[in-house]
Amino acid sequence: MDLLSLRYFREVARREHVSRAAEELRVAQPSVSRTIARLEADLGVPLFDRQGRTIRLNRYGAAFLARVERALDELDDARREMADAAGLDAGSVAVAAETLLPLTELLAGFRAAHPGVTVRCLQSTPEEMRTQLRAGEVDFCFASQPLSGPGLGAVRLLREEVMLVVPAGHPLAARERVTVAEIADEPFITTRAGHWPRALLERLFSGIGRRPVISCEGDEPGATHYLVAAGLGVGLIPAMGRAELPHVPLAWLHLDTPDCVRIMSLVRREDSYLSTAAGRFRDMAVAHFAERAQRTLSDR
Repeated sequence: MDLLSLRYFREVARREHVSRAAEELRVAQPSVSRTIARLEADLGVPLFDRQGRTIRLNRYGAAFLARVERALDELDDARREMADAAGLDAGSVAVAAETLLPLTELLAGFRAAHPGVTVRCLQSTPEEMRTQLRAGEVDFCFASQPLSGPGLGAVRLLREEVMLVVPAGHPLAARERVTVAEIADEPFITTRAGHWPRALLERLFSGIGRRPVISCEGDEPGATHYLVAAGLGVGLIPAMGRAELPHVPLAWLHLDTPDCVRIMSLVRREDSYLSTAAGRFRDMAVAHFAERAQRTLSDR
């Protein structure tokens, strides 16, 4: 049993698919299959139930995976800690978010302040974020809805109003406020289920016993304002975007309903090692969004 065998096993166990694990590991599938077979022979128990080409982690495999993940996570943390202590490199930071557009200014500022740090960004759903945090694939997740799980801790970055946006020529464009009931029949541009704008939209409509009419749905929340401006429907956008999108022909309306807000948090695994680079990124993210929130208040 060696570290390579354990890493191969962890990848196969997470995916329950040898070919996909081999692709992720960038090795030949037969090599992964042989490694798993040797590991099972060494342990004296099967780790997977097999039926044809389908494999499923069994109770032995699940118990072994829990131990393997803790061991490999500790070793990975130790490597990062030793690199920090010895100053062997400038470190790296990996982050995930539902949309990366609100992070561009923060990422640019961080790269300018720490040009030697490698930054990796992933666009992920909340469910994918949980998996990525658990697997140690990312240091932080920018979550716009509760992201809970064992060992996860969150720092609130901002709380902001979410507004209704309509095309500039829309019949409601001259209004300052509307109720949810008044827009019950409007076609909405939103994200697929699982993303925060969709969750908020459905929560608002459940309050009036209706389901929203959805004309367009996708995976990029940052595209909503362009589709609204094109006349395809109306949408929900955080108030911060009002100052950032002055060139887009939109009308912004307050929704007369409580808690029409987005709360963005920075989430990490509290039991993982916080590298120097990751610590600097966290501090800069907190300061950056505090400043943005202050700018939004000043612009009102």
